Amino acid sequence: MTLTPLHHSEDGEPVGSIIYLPHGGGPLPLLGEPRHRELVEFLQRIPATLVTPAAIVVISAHWENSLPTVTGGAAPPLLYDYYGFPEEAYSIAYPAPGKPRLARTIRRVLVENGIAAGLDDQRGFDHGLFIPLKIMYPKADIPCVQLSLLAGLQPDEHLRLGRALRQLRRENLLIIGSGFSFHNLQAFFQAPTEEARTANADFEQWLFDTFADKELSEEQRERRLLHWDLAPEARFCHPRAEHLLPLHVCYGIAGRAAARIYRIEIMGKKASAYIW
Repeated sequence: MTLTPLHHSEDGEPVGSIIYLPHGGGPLPLLGEPRHRELVEFLQRIPATLVTPAAIVVISAHWENSLPTVTGGAAPPLLYDYYGFPEEAYSIAYPAPGKPRLARTIRRVLVENGIAAGLDDQRGFDHGLFIPLKIMYPKADIPCVQLSLLAGLQPDEHLRLGRALRQLRRENLLIIGSGFSFHNLQAFFQAPTEEARTANADFEQWLFDTFADKELSEEQRERRLLHWDLAPEARFCHPRAEHLLPLHVCYGIAGRAAARIYRIEIMGKKASAYIW
């Protein structure tokens, strides 16, 4: 895989502190599943294009809570929150430390911006964190914290969550929205049809247009994200929004068009990654 972006901004803005990426199907990227080859190669190569962060904040599709909640433990365990995979999938190790001080800072910033938020000192890291990071930063030596989605899965709340965290850009952090730009589980396991391929491609084009078009005002870009379910084939690609909404949080933090966009084929479906 040649790591060439579909879109690359040359506007001199800082690049690389915010990424929305697909984390693949459960533990399969770590189990050698061949339809994840492009994703694994992308995750292996992308850190070399970034400044090594002091800490990593992950907004994972696999944690929803009534309040935005941050992992506050110093040594969070792993949550093997997937089912029906080979035994080796349940012995994956990723002993990255937590960063309680950063977790408290994130909670404080949210509260100061009028968003009630919580800390969870007991919760571990789910596979939305440890699967991509084990490939990107295999030494597990960069502290990590994880931030939940809001259980109502409302796009406006996740954009607001991102805007509240915008001041974190001043820190040497890598903020990752870990989801999947296509997440129709039935479609992954059904025989591909031309209709499904077209639906997948149409929604991916809408995402590309949303984040690459610098002619859009930020008000227009935000309006598109608020009403994402009106995009072509939106509810086919996302019957439920949890794998898309980490992208809303990332955009809320960035507040502008993506600097780089990559397209990756995973399990026979088009997916994409966005970097600011």
